[in-house]
Amino acid sequence: MSSWTHLVRFIAVEDNEVHLGQLVDTARDIGRDTVDGVEIVVYAIEGTIFDGRVTNELLHVKQLLSPISKEDCNYIRCLGLNYTDHAKEANLAIPKVPILFTKPRNALSGPYPAVIDIPKCAQDGTSDYEAELCLVIGKSGRDIPEEEALDYVLGYTASNDVSARTMQLITPQWCFSKGLDGSCPIGPVLVSSSVIQDPQTLSIKAIHNGTTVQDGHTKDMIFSIKKQISYLSQGTTLEAGTIFLTGTPAGIGYFHEPRVVLNDGDEISVEIGQIGTLVNKVRYESR
Repeated sequence: MSSWTHLVRFIAVEDNEVHLGQLVDTARDIGRDTVDGVEIVVYAIEGTIFDGRVTNELLHVKQLLSPISKEDCNYIRCLGLNYTDHAKEANLAIPKVPILFTKPRNALSGPYPAVIDIPKCAQDGTSDYEAELCLVIGKSGRDIPEEEALDYVLGYTASNDVSARTMQLITPQWCFSKGLDGSCPIGPVLVSSSVIQDPQTLSIKAIHNGTTVQDGHTKDMIFSIKKQISYLSQGTTLEAGTIFLTGTPAGIGYFHEPRVVLNDGDEISVEIGQIGTLVNKVRYESR
């Protein structure tokens, strides 16, 4: 049995149970395939996301889930203002060190058919998207040298840092406004660091109702993935299962003219090169 390269977590057609799988056709954009109703076939994986091995058993995807479960995720660390063009559009100085905020595990969600539920407290016309490259730490480490940092990455996927702007801007601390339930969808596939050997070579887009609203590139990060991991591991153990949201490029809805808002029934997608497309519908909670 071999190691996985393109891992999905899913409910199988065959038994309605949750499984891990290795994509058979790694060239497909399974995020779009799910929306379009295209069959997705995988090889079953034995073990966990950290030690799983690919078998010869074929399974069919009934529903995609987030590549990492809430149980396997111990911490969600997020970087703010980490792209030069985003800092420019916000008219803010380039930060000297990474700006960190966090999300709780209940923010974690998956790709379509999972929806982004906007609660009553955020239904004020300022709910926003942020397309981001997401990484999962594969082994625990502390005081990690920059030159070794990528060795600690299990894989990469797409994420959306859903943000309640009104709630964000009334306080200097962002954790609450960006940590609402379901505000961290990730997926559709976790691509191994053995495949994405240089995470600073990826295009990144946000697409709102069919219109591209963010069009950036990870080479424009202020703090590279290596620098993020090294800096945030100073005196701090980064445990296996930690998720990093690594910042967003220019084009968030708040700075568009007119502003772009996540409204009930909208579709918002995050498309990243070598990974595919994270698609979610937006739903306003009624309670």
